[in-house]
Amino acid sequence: MIRSMIVLGATFAAIGATAQAQQATQDWQTVDMLTQAVAGAMGRTATPVDRRIKLARCPEQVAVTASDAQTLAVRCASLGWRLRVAMTGPAGSAPVSAAFARPAQSAPVIRRGDNVRVTIDAANYSISYAAVATEDGRVGETIALRGSDAKSMLSAIVVGPGIARMP
Repeated sequence: MIRSMIVLGATFAAIGATAQAQQATQDWQTVDMLTQAVAGAMGRTATPVDRRIKLARCPEQVAVTASDAQTLAVRCASLGWRLRVAMTGPAGSAPVSAAFARPAQSAPVIRRGDNVRVTIDAANYSISYAAVATEDGRVGETIALRGSDAKSMLSAIVVGPGIARMP
């Protein structure tokens, strides 16, 4: 009897650990519903988040905002992760705010020493990280950036103030 109670207790512990592990990753179905709602308000459709992405569950509701006319940004501020979600549909129906307007080509939008958010885009997701600009850059120009240590150098295309994208 004691042996069966120990086995039963171990089984419940294993079930609890499995449930806890499942709850530890983000619930992408909820994120998909939020991104669809925001994209729908813009007259667009958001692509679903790739289910292979395993991120820690955000303790609060994720923030979904328009990154530009083609993408949404999904952020968990408390954990520091961010994803870009592509939108499809009629591009002309999406209202583009002045914040996304292209700056004048004569003025650099990134200055040497600025912190820059670098993104690498794939079909259904985007990875981003911080870097420091080693030179000034205008929209469309390729600039050199320094990663987390002095030895990691990379280049990326300037897409806006403080934002660059790796091809």
